[in-house]
Amino acid sequence: MIASPIAGFTVALVDEAATQRLAADIADLLGPGDFVALSGDLGAGKTTFARALIAHLADDAAIEVPSPTFTLVQHYDLPRFTLIHADLYRLAAASELAELGLDDAPGAVVVMEWPDRAGSTLPEDRIDIGLALGAGGIDHRMAWLAGHGTAAGRVNRLGAFLDFLAEAGFSTARRVRIAGDASTRSYQRLTQGRNSLIVMNAPPRPDGPPVKRGLAYSAIAHVAEDVKPFVALAAALRERGLSAPKVFAADHQAGFAVLEDLGSELMVAGDPPQPIRERYERATDVLIALHRLELPDTLPVAPHVAYTMPPYDLDAFLIEAELLLDWYLPYRGAAATAQARALFLSLWRDALRPVLDAPKTWVLRDFHSPNLLWLEARGGLTQVGLLDFQDAVIGPSAYDLASLLQDARVDVPEELEVALFGRYVRARRDADKNFDADGFARLYATLAAQRATKILGIFARLDQRDGKPQYLQHLPRVFACLRRALTHPALGSLNDWYLANVPPPP
Repeated sequence: MIASPIAGFTVALVDEAATQRLAADIADLLGPGDFVALSGDLGAGKTTFARALIAHLADDAAIEVPSPTFTLVQHYDLPRFTLIHADLYRLAAASELAELGLDDAPGAVVVMEWPDRAGSTLPEDRIDIGLALGAGGIDHRMAWLAGHGTAAGRVNRLGAFLDFLAEAGFSTARRVRIAGDASTRSYQRLTQGRNSLIVMNAPPRPDGPPVKRGLAYSAIAHVAEDVKPFVALAAALRERGLSAPKVFAADHQAGFAVLEDLGSELMVAGDPPQPIRERYERATDVLIALHRLELPDTLPVAPHVAYTMPPYDLDAFLIEAELLLDWYLPYRGAAATAQARALFLSLWRDALRPVLDAPKTWVLRDFHSPNLLWLEARGGLTQVGLLDFQDAVIGPSAYDLASLLQDARVDVPEELEVALFGRYVRARRDADKNFDADGFARLYATLAAQRATKILGIFARLDQRDGKPQYLQHLPRVFACLRRALTHPALGSLNDWYLANVPPPP
């Protein structure tokens, strides 16, 4: 890959498969309202590229994508958005653009061939792609890409990603996008020969605006800013006999990693999904085994590079709980007065004192069904595959158990929750006669309530700020977990505050 004459990059497309891979990469970048300007001489492959892009978005390799040379525009209603494929070759003047109806579908993606015919009417925010015949044969092309305005960052990151794959030896691997989570991370499954791997694309997190004491939310809540925590924890968990993915290659600064593929077998089954008891029992056993160990807080990442896990401290617990006030209450048309907010924080400080004094361990923090896989062919604890632990902290063992048994996205029957809670407590007490079961139950209830409080705010924020309303369907389940956790006698005053100030989901 070499530098383009303008900001961006140039890539050699050595065959049709390479063209299809690049088209898929661009397709995965796109969102509603994006504009792609596709340039090149006659025969350079513009329509071929557009067909590959549309087929990827449609998830249909056989979709009919006729050239719009004579119709000028073609509309496609695709799963993620409407796409308009335009060809301006026969356009006599830019003034004729208004007659094409490109503005008739708000939020549509526009892919435009011969964009030079549009003159100065091209949007400032766009992706430019140029194609030219190469010297390597009939299917060989050179492509240059550049992002303008809001698209610049995405295109530049794609260039860095392709460089990373080439350096790691996977530039020709077949890649299929995997459904993402609520974060900014994305994943693809790589297939090269008989080998299947996962590539993680985790852009470094900007700090964001300061929210308290000049610090951003991510800094106070100890949210991972790069892939170093993931790499460190993955190796440390594997060293302790657990099934975290092996990391084959990583760029710690850019936020890319090639990982072992642990498959796609879940801990749940059915529609709606229900926990599979045996698998949840084994996941509980993973926590039992992990929490028996003496665990360090500083872990190696690479030669001369180490990562120190942050503490799950009071400020982190409180800033997470405040998401309820800042996002969930406004979503429900409510608001916390200054006095109500002050009382909320005071009550949580009191409730969290025993949590902060409790013995500390690794808190993986997202130990629940979306981030656990079932590895049938393995044995014992290694049958549970662990994912999404980069935000791990040093804190109370009850947090991860509450994450598992009061799952935000799966209905865990109360009978199963009680049985697995008992399984955990008995095992811990058998190993340590001083284990305080009653004290642990209080910690479990407190952390379940704190976690549900946080998640109500996060799911409301995903809807209102990030345009992801699909998480709202889980609010009733999370609210029910919150109400159940708050019934613990030690949380009575906090329960009264919630009853007075927090309306249920609609």
